Amino acid sequence: MSSREIINAKGFGSNGVEFRDPVVKRVVEKFRTRSDVGFEKYGTTLDEERTTKMKGLMKYLIDIQEELMDAILYIQTAQEELKEQLNEKKT
Repeated sequence: MSSREIINAKGFGSNGVEFRDPVVKRVVEKFRTRSDVGFEKYGTTLDEERTTKMKGLMKYLIDIQEELMDAILYIQTAQEELKEQLNEKKT
């Protein structure tokens, strides 16, 4: 068992911090996992990217806009799926 698994098994999050709310703990773990995936994919951290000026402010704003546009599409798709499921239950 890795040290990360031991810490998680004891109910602690990153850096040994205990969470009152298990939902918060799960979200933090998702951030940690996403950060690991991003590092594997791009070979750098967001902090390194910013401090070494690999990407400027405008590019960050464009990335945010594109991510939010994707999120709206996911919301719409999920709403349509939910409506279909509810309609199926009525029949």
